[in-house]
Amino acid sequence: MCTVIVGFAQDADVPVMLAGVRDEFLARPWLPPDRHWPDRPGLVGGLDLQAGGTWLAVDPETSRAAALLNGRGVLARDEVRRSRGELPLLALTTGEPPAEPDLACYDPFHLVLAEVGGVRLWSWDGRRLTEDKPPEGVHVIVNGGRARGDGNPRAAHFRPLFAAAEAGGTGPAAEAGERRWRAWRELASGAGLAADDPRALIVRRDLGERGAWGSSSVTLLGLSPHGVRYEFCPRPGDPGAWYRVLG
Repeated sequence: MCTVIVGFAQDADVPVMLAGVRDEFLARPWLPPDRHWPDRPGLVGGLDLQAGGTWLAVDPETSRAAALLNGRGVLARDEVRRSRGELPLLALTTGEPPAEPDLACYDPFHLVLAEVGGVRLWSWDGRRLTEDKPPEGVHVIVNGGRARGDGNPRAAHFRPLFAAAEAGGTGPAAEAGERRWRAWRELASGAGLAADDPRALIVRRDLGERGAWGSSSVTLLGLSPHGVRYEFCPRPGDPGAWYRVLG
């Protein structure tokens, strides 16, 4: 279950904070964030070597980020299926999802597009595309879509914690911003929950012959009119593994 947590506060110095946890088979090959796409040289994100796309990428010039989560519903036909990993790149380039007649080639997905002016979420279930524009506040997005209420243990546990981090404390803006960033990074690192806890953000499962599945990376972004701050952790749960990509 991949997870995206997004906080939107229009009047903040950094209006959008976004944490993205990628859950995948751990043997699936990938590369850390870089400018991997010669036809889109301005975009920065991780590269899925199996399919060639990405799970999350940013456009530093426009302070825009796009993240992909697998959805639920009717699968695309084998003969027309395309990788969903190209969707974040398309969204960053156009500011919109692909036109609906073209969506039948994709398995179900949720596509988050975040920018300084707000957040949009498109969900495709194999039959119908819906759009959601989350209001100001903190939102948790999982494979079932934007979590509402307390039906999802992960969302129920972490949403109030990230909301408290959004408060950012008091004092000079720079100091408050750093406290906010550190609080988000600590929570995105798992906040100390065991990997088998039903509330856990950082997970790992042994699926026998299918291999190990779990959280393979974590991304933390801040989007502001002044640019993008981008930190990445290739070893989820290890606070010392974080490093800065941009900003």
